[in-house]
Amino acid sequence: MKGLNKNIFLILIFAVNLQIFGQPNVASKPNDVATQWFEFQLEIIPQTPGFTPPVVARALGYSGLTLYESVVHGMPNYISMAGIVQDLEKLPKPEQNKEYQWEVVANTAQAFICKEIYAKNFKANIQKIEDFRNKIDLPLKQKTTEQVYKNSVKYGEEIAKAIYQYSKTDGADEAEKNNFPKNYKTNTGSCMWIPVGEQLALQPYWGKNRTFIKGNADFDLPAPPKCEIGNSSLLYVQALEVYSVGKNLTQEQKDIALFWSDDPGKTFTPPGHGISIATQLIKKENLSLEKAAELYCRLGIAVSDAFVSCWKCKYMHNILRPVTFIQTTIDPNWRAFLDNPPFPEYTSGHGTVSGAIAMVLSDAFGYNYAFVDNSHQNRGLKPRSYDSFLEFAQEAALSRLYGGIHYRMSNDEGLKNGKRIGKTICELKLKMKAS
Repeated sequence: MKGLNKNIFLILIFAVNLQIFGQPNVASKPNDVATQWFEFQLEIIPQTPGFTPPVVARALGYSGLTLYESVVHGMPNYISMAGIVQDLEKLPKPEQNKEYQWEVVANTAQAFICKEIYAKNFKANIQKIEDFRNKIDLPLKQKTTEQVYKNSVKYGEEIAKAIYQYSKTDGADEAEKNNFPKNYKTNTGSCMWIPVGEQLALQPYWGKNRTFIKGNADFDLPAPPKCEIGNSSLLYVQALEVYSVGKNLTQEQKDIALFWSDDPGKTFTPPGHGISIATQLIKKENLSLEKAAELYCRLGIAVSDAFVSCWKCKYMHNILRPVTFIQTTIDPNWRAFLDNPPFPEYTSGHGTVSGAIAMVLSDAFGYNYAFVDNSHQNRGLKPRSYDSFLEFAQEAALSRLYGGIHYRMSNDEGLKNGKRIGKTICELKLKMKAS
């Protein structure tokens, strides 16, 4: 009888959970809704005007947060990010005694936040997003009751709307409309960065934006060496390495530079590359929707905060690009392998974001996890293999030296800063107990 009473008790607990959470918890759900939405974003990013790397990083941050919050109340071992991320004190909660289909909630929420982020100023994306939502929605709707479906749609819209309203207060709302503010004046002086050709400064105020995690942009990086045009400064040594490497690039170094270039308007940009790697591994390891939501959330926050921190450093120090130093002091005819982007040099955005990505992925999959990155296979670039995520981050940072974009010091310091930011994301306590 005792055994029977215990079984009855467990059945009652399960029934209560169903009443509160509507369905078996999110840990039992496949990752399809999550991976499909992030793959969709990677497709539309290059097609959406104004989606420069900082703007993309921010978009992925809010999309990841929305995914997590849309399903967290179906994850009994996890807590909401409300009260953890800056200035986000509370979010809508599911109504008690109502059932929810969490995949419908997630699908609805992703459609809502994507329309606000990707289609607010580019109406052509509205129909794409709606069509994609309906494609995912149809089979889900057929597997649930009409009332549960309505509950789920309503809650998905509520959570996404709340997060979108929160996003409007971070200092970068609709930033894609003003990537190159006309009121910014570049600094003048010896070794100060100046735009190349007809370039304008990209997002010079981005470093003032609110980070998701407090303190992620409040870190003083080592100041770059004092710069003087001539062969007696430490920066000359840094520039000479870029010059020498650029004059003697091997085919492997060219391949690395191109693989990690991730140019805006042509690709999903560097933060999108991190999401691409994560998506490949989520599918390979067949992670649950619960694990996928947590990973996309942590990774989105990491890439977003990394860009705020990096841009703060760039415009604080305003160091000139190697190409300018080299053409002024070493060889006026030298050309970088890759086109130089329109913002100051120190530190490396590639190094910073790759370091942050590597830490989050290492925490999720292991520090000695070997993987193959197929991110650019559809662009004709061969997959690349790595023995760890930190190895890929090191290569991604170094690729900018090969491309003639950065001094070695900027890659190294950016990588360190990115790892620091990634570590703070890994340390967020979202789980109440082991599942």
